[in-house]
Amino acid sequence: MSETLSEPLERGNPRAVPDRRLAIEARGLVKRFDGAVAVDGVDISVPEGSIFGILGPNGAGKTTTLRMLLGIIDPDAGERHLLGNPKPYEVARAVGYLPEERGLYSSMKAYEAIAFMGALRGLPLGEGRKRGRLMLEEHGLGHAVEKQIRQLSKGMAQTVQLLGTLVHRPRLVVLDEPFSGLDAINQGKLERLIRRLADEGTTVIFSTHVIAHAERLCEQIAIIAGGKVPFAGGVDEARDRIPAQVRLETRRGDGSWRAALPPDTEHDVKNAETHLWSFDLPETGPEPLLRELIEGQAGILSLSIERAGLHDAFVEIAGEAAARALEADTQAELAA
Repeated sequence: MSETLSEPLERGNPRAVPDRRLAIEARGLVKRFDGAVAVDGVDISVPEGSIFGILGPNGAGKTTTLRMLLGIIDPDAGERHLLGNPKPYEVARAVGYLPEERGLYSSMKAYEAIAFMGALRGLPLGEGRKRGRLMLEEHGLGHAVEKQIRQLSKGMAQTVQLLGTLVHRPRLVVLDEPFSGLDAINQGKLERLIRRLADEGTTVIFSTHVIAHAERLCEQIAIIAGGKVPFAGGVDEARDRIPAQVRLETRRGDGSWRAALPPDTEHDVKNAETHLWSFDLPETGPEPLLRELIEGQAGILSLSIERAGLHDAFVEIAGEAAARALEADTQAELAA
């Protein structure tokens, strides 16, 4: 197994992450099914030890992209390196993969199912059984160690499969829609587990159609819609695509300080003595604005600066149709 990462696929690639080793690097991935393009020129760079999210609606190409990165299917065009190796199957034992389609042998006991999944990645069965029991205890499922999978609730069975994904202590964990079907409590547990894995140096990449998970967890994301990735980079970078909004409340409605406000400023009179102003934060930042307001005696009652959320950034980057599809997927899951 390769222990060092190869040179970047393209040194001039603006999406490459400088000064940090990459667990996954892909360029120009294309996949067609029956002549239809499912993934069209995807570029992704995932730094080691980071939490990376692939965000998009169902059918956008998330699962196909993950399967190409893992070597489960080959791209029709493009290149990918997994843990520095252009042949992903050669480093499969260093990877933990939780597919979107969950599946365990119903007659297996919980700890045996975990051990079996570890054995598929080269972990001796005896060690897998030992770790499986310990992991179930650690995650509050000590009472289920000897139970068969068919005797477990859906959430418990999903936890067992997740633990089986991690039992061999992989360097890279790939989770396809891991939050799907989990209640709020188990979603919170999974978020904490993902953070802990990253704190321990494990690279985690997951796909999701729920913006909140990506916003809370991810250092970097790729937004995918219609098989294309219009954005890949930091979450803050995505949010900064939309200017921060300034909300200003003043006693005065006129004066020399008005020149500091952009031309498209929205103005409203709250009452006889209070004026409300809304506008994009100028590129020069808040300091020059504050100075002119104070020196011009605007009579500041309140001033707040609100950054755009990832939802607004998604709409800006992927378009309203993709955002509506994302919302529909979320609502459908809640109703299920």
